[in-house]
Amino acid sequence: MNQQYLIGDYRETYRTFELPRPERYNWTYEVFDRWASDPGKRAMLWVSSEGEARDVTFREFSVRSKQVANALSGIGTKPGDRVMTMLPRLVEWWEIVLGCIRGRFVSVPGTTLMTPRDIAYRIQAAGISVAITDAENLPKIEAARDQCPDLKEIIVVGEDSGGYHGYEDLVSNASSELPNPNNPAEELMMIYFTSGTTGYPKMVPITHSNYPVGHIVTGKFWMDQRPTDLHWTLSDTGWAQAAWSSFFAPWNLGSALFIWDQRGKYEPGTTLQALEKYPITTFFAPPTAYRMLVLEDLENFRPRALRHCMGAGEPVNPEVIDTWREGTGHHIWEAYGQTETTLCAATFPGMEHRPGSMGVTAPDYYMAVVDDDGNELPDGDEGEIAIRMSPDRPVGMFPGYWRNPEANENCFRGDWYYTGDRATRDEDGYFWFIGRSDDVIISASYRIGPFEVESALLEHDAVAEAAVIAKPDPARTNIVKAFVVLAPGYEPSEAVLTELQDHVKATTAPYKYPREVEFLTELPKTISGKIRRTELRQREDA
Repeated sequence: MNQQYLIGDYRETYRTFELPRPERYNWTYEVFDRWASDPGKRAMLWVSSEGEARDVTFREFSVRSKQVANALSGIGTKPGDRVMTMLPRLVEWWEIVLGCIRGRFVSVPGTTLMTPRDIAYRIQAAGISVAITDAENLPKIEAARDQCPDLKEIIVVGEDSGGYHGYEDLVSNASSELPNPNNPAEELMMIYFTSGTTGYPKMVPITHSNYPVGHIVTGKFWMDQRPTDLHWTLSDTGWAQAAWSSFFAPWNLGSALFIWDQRGKYEPGTTLQALEKYPITTFFAPPTAYRMLVLEDLENFRPRALRHCMGAGEPVNPEVIDTWREGTGHHIWEAYGQTETTLCAATFPGMEHRPGSMGVTAPDYYMAVVDDDGNELPDGDEGEIAIRMSPDRPVGMFPGYWRNPEANENCFRGDWYYTGDRATRDEDGYFWFIGRSDDVIISASYRIGPFEVESALLEHDAVAEAAVIAKPDPARTNIVKAFVVLAPGYEPSEAVLTELQDHVKATTAPYKYPREVEFLTELPKTISGKIRRTELRQREDA
């Protein structure tokens, strides 16, 4: 194994590693085009929804993205203007984001799962002037357009442009010459909307330096990316994970991306088939997908080239990690971060894995467990995860929520950025996730993290997915209530309910068992795939 891509002695690397802090920076010219200097170097293996494969080189992306930037300028788009993308996993999405970086336009990725109401909110909030979509999703933008006076231009990818600008006509007729703008590193580059697990989504601004430079740590130390790798991330293009591990982190290290334009409901069996058919070496999936994958028959699974697996977005349940390792021979390396940050913590390849832990603090960050007054808590005490902002602000940190001073006052307090996540830290620096600050259950004076109850439930063969919330109770303040999606072959019954309750009592502390269990066919999730416990609580309130 090429040791230069491993973190080595963690403590020494953490102490000595420094990221560059450029004053002027445009990643497409400084990094991406260096890989494009080799005309044959593959940047992407793209597979259509019909299974047709296509190789795209760094050189091709370099040329096309310059044409995208010039095409957008040609219809009146100016540096700083916001450009919304709502596309499936098409090659054009990567061209557009690269082109926006080159032209200093602010890309605003959005998932194709958005409704007209979601679209209108985002266009209004961000002042979006250009929207790029395909024919399938165009009607949703049209339905929102009357509410969006800022929206001036619509560009449609594909043959049927519906009377709007045709993407290919604009791009193919544009010049491929575009000099490096040498823009300020702290200039706004992208905007992501938070997943909205509580309240309306907030706008997270991404600068030309924080994601591009910060994700050097992500790609080098956690994802273990190499120029010879073909990396696959299961992510919608509207989710920040796509920018994390399907854009900046792999391409920083010269890896190629595997992109499969899957449509419709996620089918775990087809993921396993792809890992067997294509030479995919590194693989990222959210915990939701891993929970479905381990329900498949892994006994006969033979991945073609797989060597490294990762999971993040939510904690990966220890039993899922064990099942995946037993079935595939590969560990799932976990990490922690937010849309607002780059990689903050991880169990880095080569380090000791502690089941249930989210790992240790990543280089470039100082992370701690603190109380409401910003005091660091002793090891083992529960508090909020916070990131220190002074004397050196981490390179990968966002500059603060866009157009939302109230949210900034709430999360930036004193020397700290409060993440809204609760955890403990052990004496060796490993963090242990408990839950979102508003998800922690207090029952009969006990504090119960929903994750640990969910993990216990998921150990049972009958459970495919589980979500746990607090249900108000006059005697105990709250009780633990679980919503369970059963695995194939199981049907809801009193016997199954009792068996699950007894299982949790035996697996974890008895006071944590769910006193109520409700069986559902599916759990409500955000558009990024995270469980919406807020919606489950609202359901109970109703």
